[in-house]
Formats: sequence, C-alpha cells, structure tokens
Amino acid sequence: MNVRAIFLWLGLAGAASAQGFADLGASVEGFALPERGRVLEFPADHGAHPDFRIEWWYLTANLTGADGAEYGAQWTLFRSAIAAGGGAGWQSPQLWMGHAAVTTETTHRMAERLARGGIGQAGVEVGGEAPFRAWIDEWEMRSTAGPGEDALDRLAVSARGDGFGYALELTAEGPLVLQGDAGYSVKSAGGQASYYYSQPFYRVTGTLDLPDGPVEVTGQAWLDREWSSQPLAADQTGWDWFSLSFDSGEKLMGFVLRGGEGDFTSGTWIAADGVPTPLEPGELEAEPLERFAVSGREVPVVWRLRLPGRGLDVTLEALNPGAWMATSVPYWEGPVRVTGSQKGRGYLEMTGY
Repeated sequence: MNVRAIFLWLGLAGAASAQGFADLGASVEGFALPERGRVLEFPADHGAHPDFRIEWWYLTANLTGADGAEYGAQWTLFRSAIAAGGGAGWQSPQLWMGHAAVTTETTHRMAERLARGGIGQAGVEVGGEAPFRAWIDEWEMRSTAGPGEDALDRLAVSARGDGFGYALELTAEGPLVLQGDAGYSVKSAGGQASYYYSQPFYRVTGTLDLPDGPVEVTGQAWLDREWSSQPLAADQTGWDWFSLSFDSGEKLMGFVLRGGEGDFTSGTWIAADGVPTPLEPGELEAEPLERFAVSGREVPVVWRLRLPGRGLDVTLEALNPGAWMATSVPYWEGPVRVTGSQKGRGYLEMTGY
C-alpha cells in the first residue's frame, strides 16, 4: 500500500462538498471527454482509458447459500488520474483503488486497497495470457472465456479482507448492454456524461469464506463499466444508483443524481433478451421511504421506484441497512430485495450522504 496514494485519495474525499461527490464535478482541463456517437469497441473498451480522469470496473452479486440465507458480494476497481498525460513507473499519474465486501442480514465486512499506477501493483490488461485481467495486489478479476467468446463472458473473481473472502465463477447468459445512447450516458441537465455499459446477466457459483466457515453459494451478478472525466455537474453532491434483476428476467438500471437545478434521474429498461430501452430524464420516479442511522448519517434504505409507462411500482428494502463502506471516499453499498408489481433482487449504491 502506497502512503502517497492514500493521501491523494483522501484529498479527493475532502473535495466532495465543493466539487460534487469525490471531486467528480471538478475541472477537466487536459483530459478527454466523452463524445456522443463514438462506437464502443470490444475487447479494447474492457481495458483502461488513461486519457480520461476516472474509471471503474464494478461488480455486485446477489447470492444464496444452500440453507436459503442471502448474501451480497462486491468487487470494484477504480482508476483515477491526478494529472493529464503519461509517465512511467512512479511518474505515472494513475492511482488505483479497490473495494471488496460481503454483506449478510446481520454483518457487513469490507476492505480497501490503494495503489500507485506504473509499478505493477494494480492495473487492467486486455489480451495476452488472459483475454482480460484486472487486479490490485492479490485481488483479481480474470477472464476464463474461450475462443470466440467475449472476454467478459466468463470471469473468475476473488478478494480477501479482515474476516471474509470469496472466490466466484461468473458465466454470462445474455449480451453486453450499452447504457444511455449506445453507451453515451448523460448525467445532468448541463450535459455531463460518461461512457457506460454493463454485463447484467451473470450466473454465479462459488464460495464465501466467513468466520463460521466456508459457504457455497449460487446467484446472479451485474458488472458495470464506466469512464469519464467530469461525470457530475459541479453542484451535484451525490447519487442513488439501482441495479435490479426481476424474476421475469427483465432488468432495470436507474439513478438519481442529487443537487443542481433539482434531481436528475435516468436509467435503462433491459428486456429479458438484453435489448435496452433508455429512459427519458425524469421518467423514473424514485422516492425514499425509510432512513437508517449509520456512521453519523441518515441514509435511505427503503425506496419506492415507479415507471408509470411500464406499470412498474416496486419497493426496495436493504438486506442489511448497515452496509456502510467506511473507505477513503465513504458511501453505502448493499443488496436489496424487490417486492411489488415485480419481484426480484438487486443492489443499491448511495453516495454523498
């Protein structure tokens, strides 16, 4: 773990109130910006985009043990550039941060890793011995795809922290989904945007290592890929993000970006066969119903989501209201149960509280 990297990430956290959550609304001079109409290319776009300021590979999984107990697992790798331009070794401007967690109804165990780019401690590779590999220290997301498959069609994912660990095998049972306008996802009325695509169709098998012993699990997972240089407006303070998989096979990605001229909501309706329909800004209605006190914050852990045009009216309830990520840039992240006009499971992320 690099001490300088720690202080740099802490500096991003301290800027949250002035420039949006985690400094994501700050100036972008010298960095590339997303452009509407750019065609995403795979496998190249599974890799890093160092000309952009911020990027992540973000996996969440809803899991079930043999006894019916519910679990959530998270594996995330973030890349952030502290300056535009290149550099080798310790002169690289790239910083890396990894988050891992396992959530049950009564516990939330998490860990964080920090690394400096250019020295081999963390990174993302496309091609070579594996079609795709992302890592930070010994945490790894590695492709096990065969010839003719997309590099993200099959993954082996592992991480370990204090009191938990996991080794998961993922197999995609549907296509990659381009969010927004063919992967160009608008985040504000002012036009801030990111490149954004997902693989929301993973079937999962694997093992959780917990204090009471190993737990064999099965379930489903969702991988989000996103990169930008200023994904928030300067006066947006955070977001509430939902990824929901319904028993019908349909899926919903939605978000609320808070602040500015009022909340900005958008998302994507995903048919069971993977065909996406972008939602118009404001089409998704998201209402917090109940809050929970955690780490000195009042965080909404029960939500009502409505899509009147599709007859969707569901309630999301956190599996564990205390799923607080006490990381360098703190946030709430955990599995949710879905009831109402559709039933299912999913994940909720809330930042800026």
